[in-house]
Amino acid sequence: MLSVLVTVSRVQAQIVPGTGFRDPDVGDDFEDPEWEFIHNWPKSSREQDGQERQPFGYSRNGKWFESAKRGHPDYLKRIATPPGGLPGSKGALLMRSLYTGIPYAPSFKGNQDDFIIEGTSISVNYSPSVVVRVYLPPWDEWEDRTGTSFGFRAGVQALVEKKKKSRFPLFRRTSKQWETYWPGIFIQFNSKTDGHPQDSAVFIIRADERGQDVVGPMIHQTGWWTLGMSFTPDGRVHYYARPGVQNLRPSDHIASFWPYGYRCRTFNTFFFNIANRDDGKTWSTPWVIDDPYLYYV
Repeated sequence: MLSVLVTVSRVQAQIVPGTGFRDPDVGDDFEDPEWEFIHNWPKSSREQDGQERQPFGYSRNGKWFESAKRGHPDYLKRIATPPGGLPGSKGALLMRSLYTGIPYAPSFKGNQDDFIIEGTSISVNYSPSVVVRVYLPPWDEWEDRTGTSFGFRAGVQALVEKKKKSRFPLFRRTSKQWETYWPGIFIQFNSKTDGHPQDSAVFIIRADERGQDVVGPMIHQTGWWTLGMSFTPDGRVHYYARPGVQNLRPSDHIASFWPYGYRCRTFNTFFFNIANRDDGKTWSTPWVIDDPYLYYV
C-alpha cells in the first residue's frame, strides 16, 4: 500500500547524508577505465524459483556482487559521465535489465534485480549515511510503463521482540532477535501513455512505521539528481534528494521514519534495484549512477 506524504517531520536528530568521513572501501567512483563486471550467467533467481546459480557475478575491483535472491542487472557497463555530472568525473556506471525475474523465462509482471556493494557492519551510533548521484534520462528513453523503475536501498538490522512458538499460546515467551530489512528510495515513472497528463516521475519512500510505502515529491526534471539516506542513533532512517550533483543540504530532507516500527541498530550495506515489466523484449530504463559511497561520523 502507498501512503501520501502530507507533512515532513523535521527531526532534530537527523544527519545530512554525506556528513563526516567517506569510507573509500565501501563505494565506487567508476574512474578505472578497466572497470568490468563478470556476470557468470545464468544469474540467480531464488525469489522466483528458489535457484541460486553459483558462481555468483562480481566486479573485478571486488566492490560489487550478485544477489543470490534476485541476481544482477543484465547490462552493467562503465561509460563516460553524462553531461552535468560531478566535476572531474570521467566515468559512471550504466545499468539496464531485460530479464528481471528468472533468466530467459519472462513472467510478464514487474520484477527487479539487485546490484549490491561489498558493505561493512557499522553501528548507527556512528551515524552512517549513503549518497549517490543518479542520472535520470530524458522521458522518451524511459520504459513506457507506469511503475517502479529504480531503487536505492540499504540493508540494516534491528533488534525485534518476537514470540517463541509454544504448544500453549497463552504462555508464549518473547525474545529479541535480529531482523534484517531494506529501507530505500524508489523512483516510479508515470507515463502519459497510461493516462497521466504528461510523463513524470515520483519518489516513493520505503517505509513508514506501518510498513507502507510513502509517496514523496514529484520529479519533473530529468538529468542528474543526488539521493541520500542517513541512519541515526535514535534508530530512524532519514531520506533526502535534490536535483543536480551538489552535496545534500538540510533543506533536501524528504522524510524520517522508523520503517516497519523498527529502530535501526546496524547498517550493513547498500544496493540498487533495476525494475521492468519482465516480458522478455522490453529493456528497463537506462539508469546511470556515480560516486555511491558510505559516510560516517
